[in-house]
Amino acid sequence: MSLRFCTAALVWSVMLPTCLLAGKLSSDLNGKAPTDEVAVIVQFNVMPNIATFEEVSKVGAKLVKAFQFVGQGHFRIAAGKLKDLENNPNVKFITPDRQVRASMHAARPAVGATAAQSYGWTGDGIAIAVIDSEVADVPDLMDSQCTTSRVVYRETFPLPGSAAASGHGTHVAGIIAGNGSCAVPVAGSRLLNLTGIAPKAKIVSLQVLDSTGSGYDSSVIAAINRAIELKTSHNVRIINLSLSRAPRESYTLDPLCQAVEAAWKAGIVVISASGNMGRYQPTSGYGTIGSPGNDPFVITVGAMNDKGTEGRGDDVMTSYSSKGPSHLDLVVKPDLVAPGNAIIAPLASLSATLLNKNTAVATALYAGPGATIAGPGYIRFSGTSMATPIVAGAVALMLQKEPGLNPNQVKARLMKSATKNFPGATTWVDPVTGLAQTINYDIFTVGAGYLDITAALASNSLLSNSVLVPLSPRVVRSSRTTVSLVGGSSLVWGDSLVWGDSLIWGDATFLKGTTILAGSNSLVWGDSTNPTTTSLIWGDSLVWGDSLVWGDSIFGSGDQ
Repeated sequence: MSLRFCTAALVWSVMLPTCLLAGKLSSDLNGKAPTDEVAVIVQFNVMPNIATFEEVSKVGAKLVKAFQFVGQGHFRIAAGKLKDLENNPNVKFITPDRQVRASMHAARPAVGATAAQSYGWTGDGIAIAVIDSEVADVPDLMDSQCTTSRVVYRETFPLPGSAAASGHGTHVAGIIAGNGSCAVPVAGSRLLNLTGIAPKAKIVSLQVLDSTGSGYDSSVIAAINRAIELKTSHNVRIINLSLSRAPRESYTLDPLCQAVEAAWKAGIVVISASGNMGRYQPTSGYGTIGSPGNDPFVITVGAMNDKGTEGRGDDVMTSYSSKGPSHLDLVVKPDLVAPGNAIIAPLASLSATLLNKNTAVATALYAGPGATIAGPGYIRFSGTSMATPIVAGAVALMLQKEPGLNPNQVKARLMKSATKNFPGATTWVDPVTGLAQTINYDIFTVGAGYLDITAALASNSLLSNSVLVPLSPRVVRSSRTTVSLVGGSSLVWGDSLVWGDSLIWGDATFLKGTTILAGSNSLVWGDSTNPTTTSLIWGDSLVWGDSLVWGDSIFGSGDQ
């Protein structure tokens, strides 16, 4: 049995939470019958080779897939042999092969993409790996002559169910790279030019989610591994992860987080959804960032509502966007926010079940007489899944303009240039219960601010040392009423006029009038001895209800 104890006193005194580890097994591997065969992800202390895998096989672990670029492997093993496996000195940590889920026209001018494209920045030559459900061959992902697909590579990894298109991956890819010029309207409808953020970028489709939006850690890690492998041959510079799952351990031990860090260190910008748990009432959505968005390397994105207008003056934070600090590590997340509510993008073939679930938001823009959905049209989806590809498209424009930028420079520049002009708070009223929710525009809700592509492209700020990593900082609670930033990112954020805290996060207070985080909320701060704390926040039915994943009526076009 693996025992882990994390005390509140230790959490406040060091950069990372200090856990006393008596073993290398994650807690959710406990309780298995010795003869049960379990699928596990094994992280190694060194980059594994054939000899490493052969040594592991001696204790009965059967290799399913080696992830050589991220230093991990997918194995099957009898639960009774796990103790033998963790005794291997080359093994760092062992987790189950957990399940992941998808996190799901005016947005483009609202973030400055229209202006950027007018100057010729279109993402031309940049490839984005969309690790998601299948990206369908829709017209908007063709080249400018409407003859050749810009989906330049496809691969499907093991799925729990049907590989049929769920629509999620296609929608994400369309937000990034739709060109708005190749779709043909059906009779009686009007053609809308709905261009994505980087309409000449290429897409690498790495399918890890099935037709219901479900997948496994092992498939996501395999896809990240493949993206690293394709970096040179296909110029993969960006990974988009509009998916997440509950964090079960520190990001330093989480296999998804360690995989995205490997991609980051290989020179690929990783962008992850924050999650859609912002309405979780016991914490007002605080402490609900999903993995791998909880990793301090990656750019984690929350969702704004652009209200369907091109100006930013009426834009507000969505009620469902997950908030920081991250569970266990207390990392400040999200890093940025971008439009994510009722985003219009290409429609793939969807099952009748999913179309029915989205009746309130699946407004047909290409509809013939009497048709609900017709022809090669578009659909509206909402969620942090939709905000994430908007940032991915922005990064493609930045890398087209300055190909030499590395992930650290991209993240720092995006955070510095983000708009920091927010109201103190707004209110959302649940249309079903009538209950009001106050949304505070604090550092754990909006991060460093609202994506501004024009400002990011105009910026020429560089880190004083290109190898510095702008880690999202941690926070500590020094008393029941005082919360402050702390940590190793001070070299980037704190010690110069260019990257000082006030320039990155503006003059926003942490809470802007509320004391929920500085108070005694043990669900956020983890200073409760109650072992059910994690399950209270991360119960599967709360996180992965269909209405949260698929933008049901609660995420309608006029909703927040």
